Amino acid sequence: MMERFRAFFTKVISPVAHLLIRLGVSPDAVTLVGTLGVSAGALVFFPQGKLLTGVLVITAFVFSDLLDGYMARTTGRTSKFGAFWDSTLDRVADGAIFIGLALYFAWEDPSRLYLVLSLVCLLMGSVTSYARSRGETLGFNVKVGIAERADRLVAILVLTGLGAIFDVPVLMYVALWGLAIASTVTVVQRVWVVRKQALAEVALPSPHE
Repeated sequence: MMERFRAFFTKVISPVAHLLIRLGVSPDAVTLVGTLGVSAGALVFFPQGKLLTGVLVITAFVFSDLLDGYMARTTGRTSKFGAFWDSTLDRVADGAIFIGLALYFAWEDPSRLYLVLSLVCLLMGSVTSYARSRGETLGFNVKVGIAERADRLVAILVLTGLGAIFDVPVLMYVALWGLAIASTVTVVQRVWVVRKQALAEVALPSPHE
């Protein structure tokens, strides 16, 4: 869903990207700084109960995911390592957000239920990304699912932030329930489509027959 807004945000961040290029900053460095910023925002502020501060810090750094890609394309510095680096650090950043929330529910607002839901979101979000990556490596089309990475990030950050601003924590609870369910459904969808394509390949007649 959020892919439709990518062109708009790319226009917004392009001046910053060109400034960094002129300063000689590499896309891989931007990826690293963005991941460190997101992780710090989640792991430093969420466990202390400073949810809004954490959301604002994470949001400030999360746009590095668009920034590094734009810089790489503009400078012609796209590479297999860059793609690997970006994908790997995305998993670190995503994991940090839900670990931070899990620690919040362990320390600041004790709740076993939402601690577990945070961990479910962490696990299924990672499996969602892995299922697509592994499926595409095997040559299958795995572009299905109701919970893409951008959708998950927007949902948890917006609802957590609004809940903190208006003191309505139920918004964050709704986000966690929704993401836990949507991520699980997405994993099932991706397993299903890969299974269908794999069975179809097996059913194809051999060219030597």
